[in-house]
Amino acid sequence: MLGTRGVPASYSGFETCVEELGARLVERGHDVTVYCRSHHIKLTDKYYRGMRLVRLPTVQNKYLDTIVHSFLSSLHASFLDLDVALFFIAGNSLVTFIPRLVGKKVVLNVDGLDWKREKWNSLAKRYIRFAEYLATIFPHEIITDSRVVQAHYEDRYGKASTYIAYGGDIEPSPPGRYMRQYGLESERYVLFVGRLVAENCPHHLVEAFQALSTDLGLKCVVVGDAPYAEQYIATLKDVNDPNIVFTGYLFGEGYRELTSNAYLFVETSEVGGTHPALLEAMALGNCVVVNDTAENLETIGEAGFSYQGKRGAESLRDVLAQLLQSPDLVEEYGHKASSRVWKFYSWDKVTDDYEQLFVKLLGQQP
Repeated sequence: MLGTRGVPASYSGFETCVEELGARLVERGHDVTVYCRSHHIKLTDKYYRGMRLVRLPTVQNKYLDTIVHSFLSSLHASFLDLDVALFFIAGNSLVTFIPRLVGKKVVLNVDGLDWKREKWNSLAKRYIRFAEYLATIFPHEIITDSRVVQAHYEDRYGKASTYIAYGGDIEPSPPGRYMRQYGLESERYVLFVGRLVAENCPHHLVEAFQALSTDLGLKCVVVGDAPYAEQYIATLKDVNDPNIVFTGYLFGEGYRELTSNAYLFVETSEVGGTHPALLEAMALGNCVVVNDTAENLETIGEAGFSYQGKRGAESLRDVLAQLLQSPDLVEEYGHKASSRVWKFYSWDKVTDDYEQLFVKLLGQQP
């Protein structure tokens, strides 16, 4: 598995996918190697959850970090006795031909339409569009975890992809030290989890919450951070409201604890495919409110609420105002959300689908 920061997962959904998929493949008897960025993964063990870890350096730069590491990983992987090289992120398509040159089967999970992200300058966006095109040529197969993104590749490039959903099942965690640390009570806060960058629009929630009446005694909790976004984050945190809490990064136990005990979960992102934090919030029985992108609406189906992303905080405020006064409705949709994830987005089903794709690629019988 190549193209991510590596495991243990401590940054984004791609790393979580690598960890959950890789660990399950190991349990099924496969040998799994995960390439890790040495400056990001500090674990020194050779194996993690049965996966072999290979740490390689890279250039710590917003534009070069990923592609340089993926290039070095591709070269290294070309000399391994492996059957399938599974890359993540469409921007890595440029180097996916390297293991293919030496007879390896190559698969690329392209994720969402990354060129839409505000963090990229015009040159970077042009490169990502070019990389998106290369994704239809260099790998043997591409994977999309959203039907919306799958349709984009079919419509724009005439390229069929394999749809494999993202997993969302996760074990709940009772209230504990993290909630005490941030002064939180169970089901008495609205939660956002994600990278604090402009295209994820956490400002929609902060502004909407500020515009609501505070006599309900609820808090707004923003979990996350981001490299290379200092100015945006500073603006986001420039609020004088003790009921808005910024925790910074939280992973593992802390993340599960806060997500398990929220009153509402809000996904404000305006770009991307299937958002892992949204699925996990649904799996934990949260009523969810999403920015009305096609990808978010695909994820929640009839099991959540949406606001008009183009109207931003104003529209979100109206939806939150209704739900903060309707605990029975919130509980009902929390059950709907959990049922939807366990039916359509389980990691075991995801692993089944990846395994079947690999078997097909290798020309073996199931």
